[in-house]
Amino acid sequence: MSVISDQLSEWVAGLAFDDLPEATVTAARRVLLDASGVMIGASGLSADVRPFVDLATSDGPCAILGTGMKALPQMAAIANGAMAHALDFEDAFDRAPGHPNASLVPALLALAQSHGPLDGRRFLTALVAGCEVSCRLGLALRKPLEDGGWYPPPILAGLGAAAGAASLLGASSDQVRDSISLALCQVTMPGEIKHSAGTVIRAVREAFPAQAAVQSALLALAGVAGFEQPLEGQAGFFALYADGRFDRDDLVGGLGRRFWIDELTFKPWPSCRGTHPFIEMALALTGEHGFDASDVISVEAGIDEVQRMLVEPASRKAAPRTAIDAKFSIPFTVALALNRGRVGLDDFSSVSLADPVVLGLAARISARQDNSAGRLRGVGGSLHIALKDGRRMSASRDTALGSPENPLDESALVEKFSDCAARAAVPLDHDAAMDLAEQILALQTCPDVGALFT
Repeated sequence: MSVISDQLSEWVAGLAFDDLPEATVTAARRVLLDASGVMIGASGLSADVRPFVDLATSDGPCAILGTGMKALPQMAAIANGAMAHALDFEDAFDRAPGHPNASLVPALLALAQSHGPLDGRRFLTALVAGCEVSCRLGLALRKPLEDGGWYPPPILAGLGAAAGAASLLGASSDQVRDSISLALCQVTMPGEIKHSAGTVIRAVREAFPAQAAVQSALLALAGVAGFEQPLEGQAGFFALYADGRFDRDDLVGGLGRRFWIDELTFKPWPSCRGTHPFIEMALALTGEHGFDASDVISVEAGIDEVQRMLVEPASRKAAPRTAIDAKFSIPFTVALALNRGRVGLDDFSSVSLADPVVLGLAARISARQDNSAGRLRGVGGSLHIALKDGRRMSASRDTALGSPENPLDESALVEKFSDCAARAAVPLDHDAAMDLAEQILALQTCPDVGALFT
């Protein structure tokens, strides 16, 4: 039986654009559209990213998106990586909760601009490869990384980004394995970012794995050897993070026959994916029953164990101190939906965080365990609202808008891109945003992907 790390690395190195089904190519183009738009928007909306932009800015070939500034590839990756999750608006993989492209896209863009020209076919192939590695690592786990005190999304995304970055540079299978090995030496994320009320690391976390992915791929191609078994070795990824508990078939079975990038979620609301079913239910119930937020006595959210981090500690989640903590709060996001009839990019400002009406309603929102069968962990739930006039109303969701089962269409993604681009540090007007979106959605014909973003 072949070594698992070799098997996965050989697949990454051998993947070609012509191996990709049309649906997979379409999904990859949409990933780039969505990810780049979110990063561009964060450049103007998130104060949390500014230290990373300031640190990165220098004479270099790579764009720091939305700013008009340039940087060297590793530093562009750290700046754009900081922006990739700052709005919590990027794509997600519901089956193994995470964000497989939040580190990957910043890393690929940095390399496309520093080692180009690289055409759209090559870029899309690398994007599919890196996303697949991240998704499969998450699916293969048989012990949650959280049990060991880790925070999974940046760890899984960083290893996938290292594989994708190596693919973009035309690495051999050994060099792909070396790139993953070198990323394993750099990528980590403690679960303490969930528990610390004042930190913004949770917002900018993808800065670190994006930078690590670029460095790992460049060092691997320069001849720095990694480990023979970075994933399954006696002290490799699965041993370190999951006590060696993983499923081989979920990791390497069916490679090239099924692409998980086809089953991503694109977010309609800029907050943690686990809040989305509750936002959707709150908006639906207000629309259906026509009540006002001032009519609400209490709200109870039916959550699963993954979503517990979105309601506890209750006092903090009812009155979050930072925008990113508000985005990881079911009480706050539901209160926004009930009070304002929306949850948008402008609803996590310092003014919103201090809004007494929203905070008063958030304080009346509680949670209980609801482990209804058939739901994916972290992306379903129930909502129960009690009104002053005695009415009681409830709703439930197995998943939320934006999922593969209930997707956003391409026009919605383009509008989201335009909305984000208009909020950049250096805004794009509507026509310029639409022109860039059109070029991204035809990326397989592009001779130089890096040039699109300069």
